[in-house]
Amino acid sequence: MQQVVVGNLCGATLPAAKLVLFTVVCTSTGTCKCIDGFSPTEPSEWELGHFVSGCSRITPSNCQGAVSTDSFVLLDNLQGFPDNPQNVTAATSEECQAACLSECFCAAYSYHSGCKIWHSMLLNLTLADNPPYTEIYMRIGSPNKSRLHILVFILIFGSIAVILVMLMLLLIYKKRSSCVASQAKMEGFLAVYSYAQVKKATRNLSDKLGEGSFGSVFKGTIAGSTIVAVKKLKGLGHTEKQFRTEVQTVGMIQHTNLVRLLGFCTGGTRRLLVYEYMPNGSLDSHLFSETSRVLSWNLRHRIVIGIARGLAYLHEECRDSIIHCDIKPENILLDAELCPKIADFGMAKLLGREFSAVLTSIRGTIGYLAPEWISGQPITYKADVYSFGVLLFEIISGRRSTEKIQHGNHRYFPLYAAAKVNEGDVLCLLDDRLEGNASLKELDVACRVACWCIQDDEIHRPSMRQVIHMLEGIVGVELPPIPASFQNLMDGYDSDLYSVEV
Repeated sequence: MQQVVVGNLCGATLPAAKLVLFTVVCTSTGTCKCIDGFSPTEPSEWELGHFVSGCSRITPSNCQGAVSTDSFVLLDNLQGFPDNPQNVTAATSEECQAACLSECFCAAYSYHSGCKIWHSMLLNLTLADNPPYTEIYMRIGSPNKSRLHILVFILIFGSIAVILVMLMLLLIYKKRSSCVASQAKMEGFLAVYSYAQVKKATRNLSDKLGEGSFGSVFKGTIAGSTIVAVKKLKGLGHTEKQFRTEVQTVGMIQHTNLVRLLGFCTGGTRRLLVYEYMPNGSLDSHLFSETSRVLSWNLRHRIVIGIARGLAYLHEECRDSIIHCDIKPENILLDAELCPKIADFGMAKLLGREFSAVLTSIRGTIGYLAPEWISGQPITYKADVYSFGVLLFEIISGRRSTEKIQHGNHRYFPLYAAAKVNEGDVLCLLDDRLEGNASLKELDVACRVACWCIQDDEIHRPSMRQVIHMLEGIVGVELPPIPASFQNLMDGYDSDLYSVEV
């Protein structure tokens, strides 16, 4: 026989002052369990086989008088009634249930030959093995509806929030994927602009920054805040080749001393390149203009090393060696901090690491061309080294390498400079505007480096990595010889005019 013990569990007496319903079903072997809607009050004691603490409602009673929302569980196999019932006048089972709900401490009710209710504890309640059976309705708590509503709201709102976040992440991922896919169709990961976008960004190409042999450069604003420089190429034929060369070359490289290509535009015959904007313009505007600011020696020295680093990157650190082919002051731009950046890669040439290619057409600017361009010898990155040497003399002196004078003569400053370096008189080569304010040691090294760079035979020219080491004082610089081509001109050399008839 099983026994339901409430308040008197297997002979144990509980304090009557504890007004908590304890409802335990135990067998004759001493194994006990809670009825539906109840759970062990002290689970740790139950694990040890002690059931004195009994069972408590899983959901606390919502006892608020006549508006209680508690429910009942039916025990329909009992033998007799528990002790101490209270008879209540009720015509139906529903009225009997309402009577129990109206009293906070009503623990159970039964409607059988009248309405009976029990308060707080049920004593001596047993289960019958055989009929007749007695039915009792045990009172159990029901969830608080307001709390339930809050829980449901939290669950629904949380689910919606998670779904929205996932959708946003999915949209961002798709947008980035589609953006990368569209850009990947072109050269590298450059932005592809429509002509309408470029016109809007540049206010219909109205703010011109400058003009060169291949086209004009305009100032513009992309994406509302990014200031850019837009180079519009003119003509067809070789210009189309130049456009592709510049996109392919600059699109795959990045270096602090190289102007960054942001994107391009192709539409019909139009070819435009969108670069990062350099607020301080080109180097030539600072070196040769009497109205521009005078660059200090320290700044010139820093600019020289920056240009050398950019060229060393092109020559030695790219997958294929890149020869710029047109190093000159006009193609060196200065950013807001006057950091130099090499620009205009329209003439650039990609060479394999064997450096065996021969360029069939002359590229570059007269006065900066290495002798091999004229002699038809194989062209390597050492052609850029020669141009750098000429540029270095211009930065030191603030003078153009070649200036036309009367009677068809030209002043060729490197000829004069090479002679003075050989004589040990380098201070006379310094820009007069600096008034001698320069490090004599750095000036001497820079002049020697420039002379080594303009040697006739490329074998005698240093690499740009060696140039950096020499300029930074990491390695020493021996006195260079006067280039052989210069020596042939020395007989007609005028020390005052350093002129050559051409």
